[in-house]
Amino acid sequence: MLVTLAQPSPGVIEFNAGYLHASLQPEQALAAALARAGRRPGAWGRPPIDGIPELREWFARGIGGAITAADVLIASGGQSALTTTLRALAPPGAPVLVESPTYPGMLAIARAAGLRPVPVPVDRDGVRPELLEEAFRATGARVFVCQPLFQNPTGAVLSAERRPEVLRIARAAGAFVVEDDFVRRLVHEDAGPLPRPLATDDHDGVVVHVCSLTKATSPSFRVSALVARGPVLERLRAIQVVENFFVPRPLQEAATELVGTPAWPRHLRTVATELRSRRDTLTAALRRDLPGLAPAHVPSGGYHLWLRLPDGTDEPSVVSAALLAGVAVTPGRPYFSAEPPAGHLRLSFAAVASTSEITEGVRRLRTACAGLGIGA
Repeated sequence: MLVTLAQPSPGVIEFNAGYLHASLQPEQALAAALARAGRRPGAWGRPPIDGIPELREWFARGIGGAITAADVLIASGGQSALTTTLRALAPPGAPVLVESPTYPGMLAIARAAGLRPVPVPVDRDGVRPELLEEAFRATGARVFVCQPLFQNPTGAVLSAERRPEVLRIARAAGAFVVEDDFVRRLVHEDAGPLPRPLATDDHDGVVVHVCSLTKATSPSFRVSALVARGPVLERLRAIQVVENFFVPRPLQEAATELVGTPAWPRHLRTVATELRSRRDTLTAALRRDLPGLAPAHVPSGGYHLWLRLPDGTDEPSVVSAALLAGVAVTPGRPYFSAEPPAGHLRLSFAAVASTSEITEGVRRLRTACAGLGIGA
Protein backbone atom coordinates (compact mmCIF):
# COMPACT_ATOMS: atom_id res chain seq x y z
CA MET A 1 0.00 0.00 0.00
CA LEU A 2 2.88 2.38 0.75
CA VAL A 3 4.33 1.71 -2.71
CA THR A 4 0.93 2.35 -4.30
CA LEU A 5 0.59 5.75 -2.60
CA ALA A 6 4.20 6.86 -3.14
CA GLN A 7 4.87 9.80 -5.46
CA PRO A 8 6.96 8.84 -8.53
CA SER A 9 10.17 10.62 -9.42
CA PRO A 10 9.88 13.71 -11.64
CA GLY A 11 9.52 12.83 -15.32
CA VAL A 12 8.11 9.35 -14.69
CA ILE A 13 4.80 8.68 -16.46
CA GLU A 14 2.25 7.30 -13.99
CA PHE A 15 0.47 4.23 -15.30
CA ASN A 16 0.26 2.98 -11.72
CA ALA A 17 -1.98 5.53 -9.96
CA GLY A 18 -5.62 5.07 -9.00
CA TYR A 19 -6.91 8.64 -8.93
CA LEU A 20 -7.84 11.24 -11.51
CA HIS A 21 -5.11 13.55 -12.77
CA ALA A 22 -5.38 17.08 -11.36
CA SER A 23 -6.62 18.31 -14.74
CA LEU A 24 -9.64 15.98 -14.44
CA GLN A 25 -10.49 16.82 -10.84
CA PRO A 26 -13.30 19.33 -10.21
CA GLU A 27 -11.00 21.66 -8.29
CA GLN A 28 -13.02 24.84 -8.81
CA ALA A 29 -16.28 23.15 -7.92
CA LEU A 30 -14.69 21.57 -4.84
CA ALA A 31 -13.25 24.90 -3.71
CA ALA A 32 -16.61 26.61 -4.15
CA ALA A 33 -18.42 23.81 -2.33
CA LEU A 34 -15.99 23.99 0.59
CA ALA A 35 -16.40 27.75 0.81
CA ARG A 36 -20.18 27.50 0.85
CA ALA A 37 -20.09 24.61 3.30
CA GLY A 38 -18.02 26.59 5.77
CA ARG A 39 -20.75 29.24 5.91
CA ARG A 40 -23.61 26.82 6.52
CA PRO A 41 -25.27 27.16 9.95
CA GLY A 42 -23.78 24.57 12.28
CA ALA A 43 -21.17 23.50 9.72
CA TRP A 44 -18.43 23.34 12.36
CA GLY A 45 -20.51 21.54 14.95
CA ARG A 46 -20.68 17.84 15.67
CA PRO A 47 -22.59 15.97 12.95
CA PRO A 48 -25.09 13.15 13.54
CA ILE A 49 -23.27 9.86 14.04
CA ASP A 50 -24.74 8.36 10.87
CA GLY A 51 -23.97 11.47 8.79
CA ILE A 52 -25.94 14.57 7.86
CA PRO A 53 -29.44 13.71 6.58
CA GLU A 54 -29.14 15.46 3.19
CA LEU A 55 -26.03 13.50 2.23
CA ARG A 56 -27.46 10.18 3.39
CA GLU A 57 -30.58 10.86 1.34
CA TRP A 58 -28.51 11.69 -1.75
CA PHE A 59 -26.54 8.43 -1.51
CA ALA A 60 -29.77 6.45 -1.00
CA ARG A 61 -31.38 7.98 -4.11
CA GLY A 62 -28.26 7.21 -6.14
CA ILE A 63 -28.34 3.55 -5.19
CA GLY A 64 -32.06 3.19 -5.79
CA GLY A 65 -34.39 0.30 -5.15
CA ALA A 66 -35.83 0.19 -1.64
CA ILE A 67 -32.74 1.79 -0.09
CA THR A 68 -33.57 4.76 2.16
CA ALA A 69 -31.51 7.28 4.10
CA ALA A 70 -32.08 5.16 7.22
CA ASP A 71 -29.94 2.41 5.63
CA VAL A 72 -26.96 4.73 4.95
CA LEU A 73 -23.95 5.43 7.16
CA ILE A 74 -21.49 8.10 5.98
CA ALA A 75 -17.86 6.92 6.15
CA SER A 76 -14.44 8.38 5.49
CA GLY A 77 -13.55 7.01 2.05
CA GLY A 78 -13.89 3.57 0.52
CA GLN A 79 -10.84 2.07 2.24
CA SER A 80 -12.14 3.04 5.66
CA ALA A 81 -15.62 1.77 4.80
CA LEU A 82 -14.24 -1.63 3.73
CA THR A 83 -12.14 -1.84 6.90
CA THR A 84 -15.19 -1.15 9.06
CA THR A 85 -17.24 -3.70 7.11
CA LEU A 86 -14.80 -6.59 7.38
CA ARG A 87 -14.27 -5.93 11.09
CA ALA A 88 -18.04 -5.97 11.58
CA LEU A 89 -18.74 -9.14 9.62
CA ALA A 90 -15.89 -11.56 10.37
CA PRO A 91 -13.91 -12.39 13.54
CA PRO A 92 -10.11 -12.73 13.40
CA GLY A 93 -9.03 -16.04 11.92
CA ALA A 94 -12.16 -16.47 9.81
CA PRO A 95 -12.03 -17.13 6.07
CA VAL A 96 -13.33 -14.45 3.71
CA LEU A 97 -14.04 -15.18 0.06
CA VAL A 98 -12.51 -12.74 -2.43
CA GLU A 99 -12.47 -12.46 -6.19
CA SER A 100 -9.28 -13.60 -7.88
CA PRO A 101 -7.66 -11.36 -8.89
CA THR A 102 -8.89 -8.53 -6.68
CA TYR A 103 -8.07 -5.11 -5.22
CA PRO A 104 -4.83 -5.35 -3.16
CA GLY A 105 -6.08 -2.79 -0.64
CA MET A 106 -8.91 -5.12 0.30
CA LEU A 107 -6.50 -8.03 0.73
CA ALA A 108 -4.40 -5.78 2.99
CA ILE A 109 -7.49 -4.95 5.07
CA ALA A 110 -8.38 -8.62 5.43
CA ARG A 111 -4.90 -9.66 6.47
CA ALA A 112 -4.54 -6.76 8.91
CA ALA A 113 -7.79 -7.91 10.54
CA GLY A 114 -6.44 -11.45 10.86
CA LEU A 115 -8.76 -12.87 8.21
CA ARG A 116 -7.87 -15.55 5.65
CA PRO A 117 -8.60 -14.47 2.06
CA VAL A 118 -9.81 -17.40 -0.07
CA PRO A 119 -9.70 -16.78 -3.84
CA VAL A 120 -12.65 -17.40 -6.16
CA PRO A 121 -11.82 -17.03 -9.89
CA VAL A 122 -13.30 -14.25 -12.02
CA ASP A 123 -13.82 -14.22 -15.78
CA ARG A 124 -15.12 -11.41 -18.01
CA ASP A 125 -18.67 -12.01 -16.69
CA GLY A 126 -17.63 -11.66 -13.06
CA VAL A 127 -17.25 -14.25 -10.34
CA ARG A 128 -18.04 -17.84 -11.34
CA PRO A 129 -21.10 -18.91 -9.31
CA GLU A 130 -20.32 -22.63 -9.27
CA LEU A 131 -16.88 -21.93 -7.80
CA LEU A 132 -18.33 -19.43 -5.32
CA GLU A 133 -20.80 -22.05 -4.09
CA GLU A 134 -18.03 -24.62 -3.79
CA ALA A 135 -15.84 -22.17 -1.84
CA PHE A 136 -18.62 -21.40 0.65
CA ARG A 137 -19.21 -25.11 1.15
CA ALA A 138 -15.51 -25.96 1.55
CA THR A 139 -14.55 -23.10 3.90
CA GLY A 140 -17.67 -22.27 5.88
CA ALA A 141 -17.00 -18.60 5.10
CA ARG A 142 -19.69 -16.05 5.96
CA VAL A 143 -18.42 -13.14 3.83
CA PHE A 144 -17.80 -12.67 0.11
CA VAL A 145 -16.25 -9.38 -1.11
CA CYS A 146 -16.81 -8.44 -4.73
CA GLN A 147 -16.76 -5.58 -7.22
CA PRO A 148 -19.64 -6.40 -9.61
CA LEU A 149 -19.13 -3.32 -11.79
CA PHE A 150 -15.85 -2.79 -13.72
CA GLN A 151 -13.93 -4.99 -11.33
CA ASN A 152 -10.42 -4.04 -10.24
CA PRO A 153 -8.23 -5.15 -11.96
CA THR A 154 -9.98 -7.13 -14.74
CA GLY A 155 -12.73 -4.63 -15.64
CA ALA A 156 -15.30 -7.45 -15.53
CA VAL A 157 -19.01 -6.72 -15.04
CA LEU A 158 -21.09 -9.32 -13.23
CA SER A 159 -23.54 -10.61 -15.82
CA ALA A 160 -27.32 -10.39 -15.49
CA GLU A 161 -27.50 -14.21 -15.32
CA ARG A 162 -25.00 -14.43 -12.48
CA ARG A 163 -26.37 -11.62 -10.29
CA PRO A 164 -29.29 -13.58 -8.77
CA GLU A 165 -27.09 -16.66 -8.48
CA VAL A 166 -24.54 -14.83 -6.33
CA LEU A 167 -27.27 -13.59 -3.99
CA ARG A 168 -28.94 -17.02 -3.84
CA ILE A 169 -25.64 -18.73 -3.02
CA ALA A 170 -24.77 -16.24 -0.29
CA ARG A 171 -28.26 -16.46 1.21
CA ALA A 172 -28.09 -20.27 1.28
CA ALA A 173 -24.69 -20.09 3.00
CA GLY A 174 -25.96 -17.63 5.61
CA ALA A 175 -23.32 -15.20 4.37
CA PHE A 176 -22.96 -11.52 3.53
CA VAL A 177 -21.98 -10.09 0.15
CA VAL A 178 -19.84 -6.96 0.45
CA GLU A 179 -20.43 -4.96 -2.73
CA ASP A 180 -17.58 -2.54 -3.41
CA ASP A 181 -19.19 -0.25 -6.01
CA PHE A 182 -16.06 1.84 -6.39
CA VAL A 183 -16.20 3.24 -9.95
CA ARG A 184 -19.86 3.66 -10.84
CA ARG A 185 -19.17 7.37 -11.34
CA LEU A 186 -16.19 6.67 -13.62
CA VAL A 187 -18.23 5.23 -16.47
CA HIS A 188 -17.00 5.86 -20.02
CA GLU A 189 -18.96 7.85 -22.57
CA ASP A 190 -19.82 4.75 -24.63
CA ALA A 191 -20.86 2.48 -21.77
CA GLY A 192 -24.62 2.52 -22.20
CA PRO A 193 -27.02 1.77 -19.31
CA LEU A 194 -25.33 0.33 -16.23
CA PRO A 195 -26.63 -2.59 -14.16
CA ARG A 196 -28.07 -1.50 -10.85
CA PRO A 197 -26.13 -2.14 -7.63
CA LEU A 198 -26.61 -5.63 -6.22
CA ALA A 199 -28.01 -3.97 -3.11
CA THR A 200 -31.15 -3.01 -5.06
CA ASP A 201 -31.93 -6.70 -5.68
CA ASP A 202 -31.36 -7.69 -2.05
CA HIS A 203 -34.54 -8.12 0.00
CA ASP A 204 -32.99 -10.08 2.87
CA GLY A 205 -30.20 -7.87 4.21
CA VAL A 206 -27.51 -10.02 2.58
CA VAL A 207 -25.65 -7.18 0.81
CA VAL A 208 -23.48 -4.55 2.47
CA HIS A 209 -22.91 -1.85 -0.15
CA VAL A 210 -19.88 0.47 -0.24
CA CYS A 211 -19.62 3.48 -2.55
CA SER A 212 -17.48 6.61 -2.53
CA LEU A 213 -17.09 10.08 -4.02
CA THR A 214 -13.30 9.96 -3.85
CA LYS A 215 -12.50 8.31 -7.19
CA ALA A 216 -14.63 10.80 -9.12
CA THR A 217 -13.30 13.88 -7.33
CA SER A 218 -9.97 13.96 -5.51
CA PRO A 219 -7.91 11.58 -3.37
CA SER A 220 -8.32 14.07 -0.50
CA PHE A 221 -12.12 14.23 -0.76
CA ARG A 222 -12.71 11.18 1.39
CA VAL A 223 -16.47 10.80 1.66
CA SER A 224 -18.19 7.45 1.20
CA ALA A 225 -21.30 5.54 2.21
CA LEU A 226 -21.97 2.21 3.86
CA VAL A 227 -25.41 0.77 3.14
CA ALA A 228 -26.86 -2.11 5.15
CA ARG A 229 -30.06 -3.28 6.80
CA GLY A 230 -30.91 -4.82 10.14
CA PRO A 231 -28.50 -5.67 12.96
CA VAL A 232 -25.42 -5.46 10.71
CA LEU A 233 -25.96 -1.71 10.36
CA GLU A 234 -25.76 -1.41 14.15
CA ARG A 235 -22.46 -3.29 14.14
CA LEU A 236 -21.08 -1.08 11.37
CA ARG A 237 -22.10 2.03 13.28
CA ALA A 238 -20.56 0.81 16.55
CA ILE A 239 -17.21 0.00 14.96
CA GLN A 240 -17.05 3.30 13.06
CA VAL A 241 -17.79 5.28 16.22
CA VAL A 242 -14.98 3.53 18.07
CA GLU A 243 -12.48 4.07 15.24
CA ASN A 244 -13.38 7.53 13.91
CA PHE A 245 -16.29 9.03 15.91
CA PHE A 246 -17.65 10.54 12.66
CA VAL A 247 -16.69 12.04 9.30
CA PRO A 248 -15.88 15.76 9.79
CA ARG A 249 -19.02 17.81 9.26
CA PRO A 250 -17.43 20.45 6.97
CA LEU A 251 -16.46 17.66 4.56
CA GLN A 252 -19.99 16.23 4.61
CA GLU A 253 -21.48 19.69 4.06
CA ALA A 254 -19.09 20.27 1.17
CA ALA A 255 -20.09 16.96 -0.41
CA THR A 256 -23.75 17.93 -0.15
CA GLU A 257 -23.00 21.29 -1.74
CA LEU A 258 -20.97 19.72 -4.55
CA VAL A 259 -23.46 17.06 -5.68
CA GLY A 260 -26.34 19.53 -5.52
CA THR A 261 -24.95 21.92 -8.14
CA PRO A 262 -25.10 21.79 -11.98
CA ALA A 263 -21.29 21.55 -11.89
CA TRP A 264 -21.52 17.94 -10.65
CA PRO A 265 -23.25 16.32 -13.66
CA ARG A 266 -21.12 18.47 -16.00
CA HIS A 267 -18.00 17.16 -14.28
CA LEU A 268 -19.14 13.54 -14.61
CA ARG A 269 -19.88 14.02 -18.33
CA THR A 270 -16.44 15.55 -18.87
CA VAL A 271 -14.73 12.69 -17.05
CA ALA A 272 -16.74 10.12 -19.04
CA THR A 273 -15.57 11.67 -22.31
CA GLU A 274 -11.97 11.96 -21.18
CA LEU A 275 -11.77 8.41 -19.85
CA ARG A 276 -13.11 6.99 -23.10
CA SER A 277 -10.53 8.96 -25.08
CA ARG A 278 -7.71 7.88 -22.80
CA ARG A 279 -8.83 4.24 -22.80
CA ASP A 280 -8.99 4.18 -26.60
CA THR A 281 -5.59 5.87 -26.90
CA LEU A 282 -3.97 3.36 -24.55
CA THR A 283 -5.63 0.38 -26.22
CA ALA A 284 -4.60 1.53 -29.71
CA ALA A 285 -1.01 2.24 -28.61
CA LEU A 286 -0.68 -1.20 -27.03
CA ARG A 287 -2.07 -2.97 -30.10
CA ARG A 288 0.31 -1.02 -32.33
CA ASP A 289 3.51 -1.04 -30.28
CA LEU A 290 3.10 -4.01 -27.92
CA PRO A 291 0.66 -6.47 -29.54
CA GLY A 292 1.93 -9.26 -27.31
CA LEU A 293 0.58 -7.34 -24.30
CA ALA A 294 -2.66 -6.01 -25.80
CA PRO A 295 -5.62 -6.48 -23.41
CA ALA A 296 -8.07 -9.30 -24.05
CA HIS A 297 -10.88 -7.25 -22.51
CA VAL A 298 -11.45 -3.50 -22.86
CA PRO A 299 -13.94 -2.27 -20.24
CA SER A 300 -16.35 0.65 -20.69
CA GLY A 301 -15.81 1.95 -17.18
CA GLY A 302 -13.05 2.39 -14.62
CA TYR A 303 -9.59 3.76 -15.19
CA HIS A 304 -7.25 0.92 -16.12
CA LEU A 305 -6.47 -2.01 -18.41
CA TRP A 306 -5.36 -5.47 -17.27
CA LEU A 307 -2.60 -7.10 -19.31
CA ARG A 308 -1.37 -10.69 -19.18
CA LEU A 309 2.34 -11.10 -19.75
CA PRO A 310 3.62 -13.89 -22.02
CA ASP A 311 4.16 -17.22 -20.28
CA GLY A 312 7.52 -17.42 -18.58
CA THR A 313 7.97 -13.64 -18.31
CA ASP A 314 9.49 -12.45 -15.05
CA GLU A 315 6.99 -9.85 -13.83
CA PRO A 316 9.33 -7.98 -11.43
CA SER A 317 11.88 -7.60 -14.23
CA VAL A 318 9.28 -5.94 -16.47
CA VAL A 319 8.21 -3.55 -13.71
CA SER A 320 11.83 -2.60 -12.93
CA ALA A 321 12.80 -2.17 -16.59
CA ALA A 322 9.74 0.00 -17.18
CA LEU A 323 10.64 2.28 -14.28
CA LEU A 324 14.19 2.64 -15.59
CA ALA A 325 12.68 3.62 -18.94
CA GLY A 326 10.60 6.32 -17.23
CA VAL A 327 7.17 4.72 -16.86
CA ALA A 328 5.63 3.32 -13.66
CA VAL A 329 3.38 0.28 -14.05
CA THR A 330 1.60 -1.83 -11.45
CA PRO A 331 2.64 -5.49 -11.07
CA GLY A 332 -0.10 -8.09 -11.09
CA ARG A 333 1.13 -10.27 -8.21
CA PRO A 334 -0.39 -8.18 -5.35
CA TYR A 335 -3.86 -8.67 -6.88
CA PHE A 336 -3.82 -12.40 -6.13
CA SER A 337 -4.36 -13.90 -2.69
CA ALA A 338 -2.75 -17.16 -3.88
CA GLU A 339 -0.22 -18.08 -6.56
CA PRO A 340 -1.16 -16.26 -9.80
CA PRO A 341 -1.62 -18.26 -13.02
CA ALA A 342 0.69 -15.89 -14.94
CA GLY A 343 2.40 -12.52 -14.77
CA HIS A 344 0.25 -9.44 -15.27
CA LEU A 345 0.44 -5.66 -15.43
CA ARG A 346 -2.23 -3.10 -14.62
CA LEU A 347 -2.00 0.16 -16.58
CA SER A 348 -4.01 3.15 -15.38
CA PHE A 349 -4.96 5.88 -17.84
CA ALA A 350 -6.63 8.26 -15.35
CA ALA A 351 -3.59 9.78 -13.63
CA VAL A 352 -1.64 10.81 -16.72
CA ALA A 353 -1.69 14.39 -17.96
CA SER A 354 -2.92 13.77 -21.53
CA THR A 355 -3.39 11.29 -24.35
CA SER A 356 0.02 12.28 -25.73
CA GLU A 357 1.55 11.23 -22.42
CA ILE A 358 -0.19 7.87 -22.76
CA THR A 359 1.37 7.39 -26.20
CA GLU A 360 4.79 8.30 -24.84
CA GLY A 361 4.31 5.98 -21.88
CA VAL A 362 3.59 3.02 -24.14
CA ARG A 363 6.66 3.91 -26.23
CA ARG A 364 8.79 3.80 -23.07
CA LEU A 365 7.19 0.52 -22.03
CA ARG A 366 7.95 -0.93 -25.47
CA THR A 367 11.60 0.06 -25.03
CA ALA A 368 11.67 -1.68 -21.65
CA CYS A 369 10.02 -4.81 -22.99
CA ALA A 370 12.27 -4.92 -26.06
CA GLY A 371 15.26 -5.07 -23.75
CA LEU A 372 13.72 -8.16 -22.19
CA GLY A 373 12.68 -9.70 -25.51
CA ILE A 374 8.90 -9.50 -24.98
CA GLY A 375 5.90 -7.65 -26.36
CA ALA A 376 6.33 -8.01 -30.12
